Amino acid sequence: MEFAEYRSHDATALAALVRKGEVTALELLEIALARALAVQPTLQPLSLLEDGFARAEIARGLPAGPFTGVPFLLKDLFAFLPGTQLTNGSRLFGRLESSFESTLVARLRAAGLVVFGKTAAPEFGVNVTTEPVLYGPTRNPWDPKRSAGGSSGGAAVAVAAGILPMAHGGDGGGSIRIPAAACGLVGLKPSRARNPVGPVVGEAWNGLVAGHVLSRSVRDTALALDATAGPEPGDPYACPPIAGSFLAAAGRDPQKLRIGFATSLPGGAPVEAACIAATEAAARKLEGLGHRLEELSLPFDAELLRRTMETIVAVNLARDLDLWAERLGRPADRTAVETCTWLLAERGRQVQATEYGRAIATLHQTSRQLGQVFGRHDLILTPTLGTLPPPLGLIEQDMADLDRFLELNATFIPFTPLYNMTGCPAISLPLEQSPGGLPVGIMLGTALGREDLLLAVAGQLERAHPWFDRMPPERAP
Repeated sequence: MEFAEYRSHDATALAALVRKGEVTALELLEIALARALAVQPTLQPLSLLEDGFARAEIARGLPAGPFTGVPFLLKDLFAFLPGTQLTNGSRLFGRLESSFESTLVARLRAAGLVVFGKTAAPEFGVNVTTEPVLYGPTRNPWDPKRSAGGSSGGAAVAVAAGILPMAHGGDGGGSIRIPAAACGLVGLKPSRARNPVGPVVGEAWNGLVAGHVLSRSVRDTALALDATAGPEPGDPYACPPIAGSFLAAAGRDPQKLRIGFATSLPGGAPVEAACIAATEAAARKLEGLGHRLEELSLPFDAELLRRTMETIVAVNLARDLDLWAERLGRPADRTAVETCTWLLAERGRQVQATEYGRAIATLHQTSRQLGQVFGRHDLILTPTLGTLPPPLGLIEQDMADLDRFLELNATFIPFTPLYNMTGCPAISLPLEQSPGGLPVGIMLGTALGREDLLLAVAGQLERAHPWFDRMPPERAP
């Protein structure tokens, strides 16, 4: 198989070729590795290469699953797998050897995926761009002077640049959807507790974080969710199961839906014209498919949402730094982490218990408000991002001004955190492009547990307005 043929298939199609004996897992791995080595010097999507681990896995024999033999990359952020290392984007960790396997990682591997490395992420995943001090910026393949988004930026670049058709990501404030929008991919944040976060923790960032994949096709995203969804022993709660499969849902047109759309949040920063235009174009496409679109004003205070998110993240970051300093046996001080990481954790240590309690109460209040919106609308359509991907170097986690850092983050992502706070699912789709040819994501969200509805609409849009063959330009090394 040549690279051009490899890149013309999604993960589902590559797995079918392996099952038919038309290509082997080792051949696919060699293509993926060659492509990774070709793009790494310019785009830097990878933090760690684990090709020896992958070859040993193939030699032992892969499990039979929906993606058997397909190369795969894990996000370098608390994705534990014995026999591999991780850095979490931080000098604090060095190259940490994994001592246990994350449940989601185990399920992805049980689906037959072949892990051969880790993708770049910002330190502790608290930035909307992927530019850690540890290994430098990950560059957007559509414009290498721009951010690829974060925190799953390396995963997005690996997929967009053709290293592999699908990669692992995690989303605590938009971290799957942000880079998916920036790099022209499909990015689903599942419902809270749809995918497992164990086996150690019960929830991450008070339930804000969900793990899944970034891909080029809706069916890959759906089939991966079929392979990984479901509770594990010890979970504090579980997401309601759907009837049937997510893949089947993605393949059938939904009934005519009531879709509300908005291009701003009350009190939020202005949204860039290209993002508004993309949302309006997506609304017209949905109307063309027979859905009823209605402009709405979302009942949320953007500043309150921002403060609440910052409190939750700061408190959890302070806890994480203390925990890992103890486990690693070295201080997590200013010399070990980036400046805004340290300052945000220090802010978290100053949060009063009553303030933290108010933040949790605001999460629940916001969930109730969004639930009422979904009583009137089946879906909500918004831009994924508030701006086009920013230039590299603008949102640096190592800058000295924490408030400026947080403001820049919030301006870039006015819409995505809403779904982390409420636990509802949302998907970014690469339907549109800017006048200059950059991808512009649009986001659809729906009620808790209704990924089947999201995937049905996403599949319908993909069939009517395909994007799979829309790829970034090839650039000389």
